[in-house]
Amino acid sequence: MYWDGNTGRGPPARASADPSTCRDFRSRQSDGHADERPSTPTCWLMAVARNPSLGGSCQLFGGGVVGSPQTLSEADRRLVAAWAADCAERVLGLFETEAPHDDRPRALIARTRGFARGELNTAEEIRSRFTGGVGARDVLSPAAAAAARAAGQAVAICHMGAHALGAAAYAVKAAGLAEPDRPEAVEEEIRWQLDHMSAEVRAALRSLPPIGENLSGPLGPGLLASGQLGTIIRNLQAGLTQHDPDESG
Repeated sequence: MYWDGNTGRGPPARASADPSTCRDFRSRQSDGHADERPSTPTCWLMAVARNPSLGGSCQLFGGGVVGSPQTLSEADRRLVAAWAADCAERVLGLFETEAPHDDRPRALIARTRGFARGELNTAEEIRSRFTGGVGARDVLSPAAAAAARAAGQAVAICHMGAHALGAAAYAVKAAGLAEPDRPEAVEEEIRWQLDHMSAEVRAALRSLPPIGENLSGPLGPGLLASGQLGTIIRNLQAGLTQHDPDESG
């Protein structure tokens, strides 16, 4: 039996495997159930669960709340964060050439690396993941803006591992915009990203749902799933299924 938001009846819904990522079930009892029943109607729970801009990293199945497949375990988020920081850092110069005195993207990448090394608290990073971002109008060059967004996606990996693919996609987009006369620049950057991930990172990224198919995170229908970004992520996910270059046999 599931909690009925219309009648207010039913047992407490089971908390997400990572309760810090679910706004409606923050605390847990020793038996793994939420301390409190939802204080909001079912329609609001569905809105939160399906809309990443509202903090949703949960999904509803038959009225119950479970963790999003886009979240990944904390250990895997730390793994993919290091790789995403490498991807974002490769195009950082595009931003810093235009804004040499603005260190915000570099600071975001440094925070991402700190999270990857286990030096930063996960809950605190989730709360501060929107701090220090670069606005769309802060730079004029599209390549510089894409490079800044790569850093912004990377720092959000503490919240959801799927942001790693967002960071990589924006880095590829930035590389392509920087060399408009070389269409192969996009493919080359994707190849670099695929060739510079460990088997563990590859396995973690493979566990993410295909772009555009899962509603409970940044890979759902929306910005990352549309246009060039969507194409880049589809190519990245296709590349993840290929043989790991570090493996033999």
